[in-house]
Amino acid sequence: MQDEVRDKSVALVINVGKTGGRLTADMLKWAMRRYLEQSRNPKVHHGKQTVKQLVKQDAGVQNIEITDKNIKSFERVARKYGVDFALKKDAAHGKYLVFFKGRDADALNAAFAEYTAKSLHRGQQERPSVRERLSHFKEVAKQMLQDREKHREKGGMER
Repeated sequence: MQDEVRDKSVALVINVGKTGGRLTADMLKWAMRRYLEQSRNPKVHHGKQTVKQLVKQDAGVQNIEITDKNIKSFERVARKYGVDFALKKDAAHGKYLVFFKGRDADALNAAFAEYTAKSLHRGQQERPSVRERLSHFKEVAKQMLQDREKHREKGGMER
């Protein structure tokens, strides 16, 4: 009886060893395939990225200068148009350099036109202050009160 138990336990250890070895070999093969796929097809970055990532894409890089401090609104518009770009701040002059791919020039022109239109309209759309609106509504209420009093004097119906 003890011989049977010993034989079965030895057979179990051998089977587990074989399965573990196969599993390890399969995992190594999978890892090697993934590594080779990634080395053949590197990840292409889109949208905002570093200048180094943009240059690696070999699409010809161009740049323009932006002097505006509110660069976040430009990023939103560029993302909307699907432009791949990189920002670099020139600390000495306080300007931003926007690097972009040469083939994205038309899309960037459209994005930049929308961005400048937004920045121009931002200054023109100044709303009246709360005090001005309050004084306007006071005048309107005073007019309504005077109209009521006139109707009472004539004997007409009140509103």
